[in-house]
Amino acid sequence: MSRDNLHWLPGIALVGAVFVAGCASTDSGMSALMGSGTDVTASDPARFTDSGFLSDYARLKPTPWGNGIECWRDPNLDAKQYDKIMIARMVVMLKPGQQKGVDPTDLKTLTDYFHNALVKALKPQMSVVEKPGRGVVVMRVALTNLVPTGVAESVAGTLVPYAFIAEAGSGVATGRPAGSTPYLGETGMEMQFRDGVSGAVLGECRDTEIGRKYAADLDAGAAGAAQTWASGYLNSFQSWAYAKNAFDKWATLTARRIAQLRGVKPG
Repeated sequence: MSRDNLHWLPGIALVGAVFVAGCASTDSGMSALMGSGTDVTASDPARFTDSGFLSDYARLKPTPWGNGIECWRDPNLDAKQYDKIMIARMVVMLKPGQQKGVDPTDLKTLTDYFHNALVKALKPQMSVVEKPGRGVVVMRVALTNLVPTGVAESVAGTLVPYAFIAEAGSGVATGRPAGSTPYLGETGMEMQFRDGVSGAVLGECRDTEIGRKYAADLDAGAAGAAQTWASGYLNSFQSWAYAKNAFDKWATLTARRIAQLRGVKPG
């Protein structure tokens, strides 16, 4: 392919994604094109937060199941004794200066979205309750980093010929995850699990996810890679799309891990 045609690669990939995933002119077709969206963000340990929300950050370690998430759990935990979960009201602990960049309406929309994603993911295996008590694990969540995507910068980068080439490799060059760019959104969370009676800390986790404009899930085959690429690319033109991707990812991973510890199917 000649250099003159390289700046058309994003469009070609999108057309290919539509072809592979099916007609995207309907809601079901677009849903098939976009896929789950959970592969278009990547964990970035360099941006993990230490807000004071958790009890002991030193004991957090990378997990084999969490795609970069750091966690700790009580070695004496018997997860099978918990069949109910309470999702406490989320706390927002943004970095200095971030408050001005986040509209309160957007913030409520985001916390509601994350809460609903957790409920949806957990409900098939556990009762979601409103009060602590016996058999209840209390989940506490803090959003510790919220940076919206710079939509104007994303549009500008797409319109410039050959910009795709530089953008696609800018993540690694700037210390960000591969496929990311400096103007893409990032979302941080710290999560804690407590016993519903004693209040004892059962486990803690943290993560910061960075949006990826140029992402492909190569392990998912041609259709999966196309879906991931299309989702990452299209989400780069929405301020908070990557935050929602991160919430979906965390909800899925949390439900899956709790199910593993309890010895049940995640649903």
